Amino acid sequence: MSLKLLLLGFVAGFLATLIFHQGLWYLFNQAGIIPLDRPAWATDPIPPFGVPAVLSKAFWGGLWGLALTPVLIHLSGPSYWGAWILVGALALTAVAFFVVPPLKGEPMQAVGPRFLIGMAVNGAWGFGTALILQLFGVLRS
Repeated sequence: MSLKLLLLGFVAGFLATLIFHQGLWYLFNQAGIIPLDRPAWATDPIPPFGVPAVLSKAFWGGLWGLALTPVLIHLSGPSYWGAWILVGALALTAVAFFVVPPLKGEPMQAVGPRFLIGMAVNGAWGFGTALILQLFGVLRS
């Protein structure tokens, strides 16, 4: 595992958050699936450092990309794409619903329509990360 691979994984996950995750979030806003008071590319400050929400999301997307790239990069064909989409949809959403809230002293989220929306936007993140890694030439032939 190289430092370059980890860096490209971070950059791919960061960009996938800004383009694919937030892009689908925007489409869900426009369709009325996600309320407009929770906009895509939100700039409200996130504690404790006051960074814009979209940059916080992109940073965490980058960390997910960094962590998952060395594991999933060895796959090819449909299993490569499927793994990125499924891991994005399931792992990222499960952590967002069941791990992050207790760390913040909040109750875990209930599984329901919001969970399915989370799976969709996080699956889009997974697809985007896989695509960007491919565009970066990270995949082995």
